[in-house]
Amino acid sequence: MSATNSPSKRGLLADDRSIDAHAVLAALDDDACRDILEATSEESLTATELSEQCEIPMSTAYRKVEKLTEADLVEERVRINTSGKHATEYRKCFDDVLVSVDGGDVEIEITKPDAEADNGGFAVADD
Repeated sequence: MSATNSPSKRGLLADDRSIDAHAVLAALDDDACRDILEATSEESLTATELSEQCEIPMSTAYRKVEKLTEADLVEERVRINTSGKHATEYRKCFDDVLVSVDGGDVEIEITKPDAEADNGGFAVADD
């Protein structure tokens, strides 16, 4: 099984790392992971917020975001609160996943959003 992270027409890729096709397919095959991807497609959420919104236990939320992070499908960010209490939050970090099978090889292409839309990995919240 091979995987590539090749350039695409719809955005820039974060780097030239190869993609673990097994990790991506396993994450996409998981119902809770898909729920988390849907929940984090528009906003960054903490594990507590994901647990509540996706109706999964906290321990499951942490395991699933780890699985999604290892598959390079979500990214961790730091939410900086004005109260001084910071939290880790998670957000979907791709636009599309293209899976191709050619001669027994599986290739995965992940289209990343434009780098200009990134705010450096930090969000500020008034809490």
